[in-house]
Amino acid sequence: MNPFSSAYTTDRTDDTLVAEVLEGNKQSLNTLIQKHQAYIYNIAWKMTGDASQAEDLTQEALIKIISKLSSFKGESAFRTWAYRIVWNHFLNEKKKSNSIFPDNFDDLGNSLDNTPSIEISLEEQEAKKEEIRELRLQCLSGMLLCLTKEQRLVYIIGDIFEADHNIGSQIMSVSKDTYRKKLSRARADLYNFMRNKCGLVDKSNPCRCHKKVSIALEGGMVDAKNLLFNKKEYSTFKKQIEPEANRLVEESEDLYAALHKEHSFKTDFGKKNFLQSIIESASWQNTLNLN
Repeated sequence: MNPFSSAYTTDRTDDTLVAEVLEGNKQSLNTLIQKHQAYIYNIAWKMTGDASQAEDLTQEALIKIISKLSSFKGESAFRTWAYRIVWNHFLNEKKKSNSIFPDNFDDLGNSLDNTPSIEISLEEQEAKKEEIRELRLQCLSGMLLCLTKEQRLVYIIGDIFEADHNIGSQIMSVSKDTYRKKLSRARADLYNFMRNKCGLVDKSNPCRCHKKVSIALEGGMVDAKNLLFNKKEYSTFKKQIEPEANRLVEESEDLYAALHKEHSFKTDFGKKNFLQSIIESASWQNTLNLN
């Protein structure tokens, strides 16, 4: 269940797992990690636009959570405590993004404007629909990277995962009013760019994904044989946060958020999660008294 939802009902399960981990139960630690790693990873992925960097950030954040478990006193919900650690770690991370996109709206806009638009037929659009989707998701990811780190985080948690002002303000350690203002500013900056550039929002805008896909394929920006966002183990943000995400799109800001919710959400991390080798190491088992 989406841990940022007001309907999240498994705080008690989190508390039970933490108590069992502190008693030395390795399986409970594994369950706790598996329960939250997908959400932490996908925040990191949207933050960086890079799968490898997202994996590194996720490992680092999870290690911090694990190493500080003994300090969790249950004075707040575990999700608030844990995602506050995630928030601070992601916000203070100094690594530069490997994204192919510029890191500001002016340069991104100029890049899109300077990329030739090539009309393709409806038949070609159907044949290249996966490549067009790939380009669309890459571009949406690039737009997020033009926001500041704090704006990215508050937008991902607030609009994509739909954390309300109660949960969002607790994770950010700010007042509810401050949280709402920060989210509103992030929305305004992102939506202003999309409203003026993105053909998904306004069909009169010149930048249309299907018109750019030919150049993207030729230039290697989209690799038809290795589509990053079209993999079997991926779902979408929208599917992962139902039922809230199924509300009717009546307001303009809901339309913008709905587009970002179509971004791929990695759900399958293989047989071993990020920290399996660490959990199995003798040093960590001694540190946490795991059995």
